[in-house]
Amino acid sequence: MTTPATSLGHPRFGGHRELKKALESYWGGKSAAGDLLTTAADLRRRHWTTMKAKGLTHVPCNDFSLYDHVLDMAVCLGVVPERYQSLRDPLERYFAMARGHQDGQRGLDLAALEMTKWFDTNYHYIVPELEVGQRFALDATKLLAELEEARNLQLEPRPVLLGPLSFLLLSKHAPHAPKDASTLALLDAVLPVYEQLLAVLAARDVSWVQLDEPCLVLDLSPGARAAYEQGLRRLSQLRQRPRLLLATYFGELGANLSLATGSGFEALHVDLVRAPSQLDAVLRSLPATMGLSVGVVDGRNVWRTDLDAAHQLVRRAVRKLGADRVLVAPSCSLLHVPEDLDNERKLDPEVKSWLSFANQKLDEVRALANASEEDAPTAEDFTRARAAIAVRRASPRTRNATVRTRMRTVDASMSRRAAPFHERARRHHERLRLPVLPTTTIGSFPQTSDVRGARAAWRAGHMSAAEYDTFLKEETRRCIQKQEAIGLDVLVHGEFERNDMVEYFGEQLDGFVFTENGWVQSYGSRCVKPPLLYGDVARPRSMTVAWSTYAQSLTPLPVKGMLTGPVTILQWSFVRDDQPRGETCQQIALALRDEVQDLEAAGISIIQVDEPAIREGLPLRRQDWKEYLRWAVDAFKVATSGVRDETQIHTHMCYSEFGEILDDIARMDADVLSIETSRSKLELLVDFAHFKYPNEIGPGVYDIHSPRVPSREEMVDLLEKARSVLPASQLWVNPDCGLKTRGWPEVEAALTHMVAAAKVMRERLEGASRPRSE
Repeated sequence: MTTPATSLGHPRFGGHRELKKALESYWGGKSAAGDLLTTAADLRRRHWTTMKAKGLTHVPCNDFSLYDHVLDMAVCLGVVPERYQSLRDPLERYFAMARGHQDGQRGLDLAALEMTKWFDTNYHYIVPELEVGQRFALDATKLLAELEEARNLQLEPRPVLLGPLSFLLLSKHAPHAPKDASTLALLDAVLPVYEQLLAVLAARDVSWVQLDEPCLVLDLSPGARAAYEQGLRRLSQLRQRPRLLLATYFGELGANLSLATGSGFEALHVDLVRAPSQLDAVLRSLPATMGLSVGVVDGRNVWRTDLDAAHQLVRRAVRKLGADRVLVAPSCSLLHVPEDLDNERKLDPEVKSWLSFANQKLDEVRALANASEEDAPTAEDFTRARAAIAVRRASPRTRNATVRTRMRTVDASMSRRAAPFHERARRHHERLRLPVLPTTTIGSFPQTSDVRGARAAWRAGHMSAAEYDTFLKEETRRCIQKQEAIGLDVLVHGEFERNDMVEYFGEQLDGFVFTENGWVQSYGSRCVKPPLLYGDVARPRSMTVAWSTYAQSLTPLPVKGMLTGPVTILQWSFVRDDQPRGETCQQIALALRDEVQDLEAAGISIIQVDEPAIREGLPLRRQDWKEYLRWAVDAFKVATSGVRDETQIHTHMCYSEFGEILDDIARMDADVLSIETSRSKLELLVDFAHFKYPNEIGPGVYDIHSPRVPSREEMVDLLEKARSVLPASQLWVNPDCGLKTRGWPEVEAALTHMVAAAKVMRERLEGASRPRSE
């Protein structure tokens, strides 16, 4: 028999961002809920039809989401915090949990749930909020509706569920819960709902269910391991249930292998792209009752699969187990790659031949499944892959002798500031003369329809370069004036010339190419179009100096120079896979070092080098942290350490848990670090206080991923919490992140409240410092 081909999930947004446009139209009141749901159904139908046409045997359903699949699972399990229950419309309630909700007429002001990174990807998930005695209740409305949609297309789909252990491990207790409360203590409460759901699916004659347990590739505590053993075994022993595929991805099972193979499930999926060496151990441990889904096509990157290398893995599995016990699949859900390479009409033909997007990866999966019982495949798919890979390996475009020579000159002196922080801080104070609790923003300001329209017109040739330059200067001038009127202490130029914080730099660096429609979901309706980093990185000319100096010429207040850091450019690109990532990161760092020094030479007194992805890039297993953190931190320091002591270096990080790597964040030695803290109510800041973080820090007091405008009093409360754990002299006041995705009215209102909150705090500090009258 032919080995089955399958997929763990598909991109949601459509090749031309159809879902993004429908979501934002609905949120903006320009279309009805029915229009949004129709677009979503059309996309699902198109995705299923594509998978069916490409010969997939197991087609996933319930992998689609209007916002986030973890939030979907929370709703399915009845995990909806009490504060949202007043919203009776399920769609309104769902988006309130994701984005927050303000309605003055109804007296509603609901903050969004916390958001953080999905493992080591740039995808953000909504963190479920659990009570200590959480009650779970099944709501399978979405899942069952999509199941019927798929069946109406003559498909027998495989529903995808986030498993109970990963759901609990990725959740958090509500802020008022005891600090020692464990989400795993709720396992006995949540398992009956999973059992009920599986029974419902069995009653509808569902053959297979995919239960995602990605936490099985993490370092698990003894308690978590025991919970896994109990939870998986209990589900496997349910009398009426579909067959279960236990899906793991993003790494090696390692010490958790026996938990997976001993689960009693009918099949196991393993990631053989991230961890090909685990195959032999998996095959030895797999019981005779369990099939194996081999993830041999990379679901995280866009390079064409080396079909011969992947075929060897498939053949080893088939020889050991037989074709009837093996499925061929991508390594993980294809959520993390663009949908279709056929949408690229302008991409460099040679580079395009090296690539594979989601739809093409399905072809690769099918080709590997078809050849699973052949020792030497001769199919055309294999012939084309061999030719393209040979051309890429031999291409002189991937190597730059000058860059490689310079890399050999890097030494420890290039990653050290001349003076320690306390001396630099004194010089910054003398130069900048900022008040206590200085206010600033993270970098970008709203990219309005006018800004996007002008960029599109310029790119299409409908606006001249001179006209576009004039337009951008006017936007920058207005942005500076607005910031001055609001009363911010340190300004930014607004980044109106930038389409994306990584793509903008990639466009000006050698070694990158770009797509037209290579969109990938980051969170909600936010899509990014990662550059393709295929060769050695070099900076032909300065990238930001002209805009920074122009903005600085408009105001006597300091204007930050804004750069994206080397690790973030690396993480948020589709990175070459033909050399170690650390080497590529060092190349980017050297290019940015030149830009930092040019900004300083042009008179810019504050330079911000953002690294929101440094925690995201941390390997999932602790044993691999040291090497990654060595080269990642060194890359940041190489980029930023070539400046004089009086130049202040800022960095920004967001939506990640930093507590375990604070030593390394401190080793970055940025003068000021701004972080996301508003959604978590400054939870993260406590870690920095316990650590005694030595440099200055800006805890975010305004959640920019929500349209709601926090009040002055709300921000004062957050600043009081910050002052309770860190001295005011160490604190800055800023939003969580850049303001690109927000609208000007809400931004101006929120920043006005933020500046007012800082003034209240300064008055309190001044009052506290006055001597008592006798």
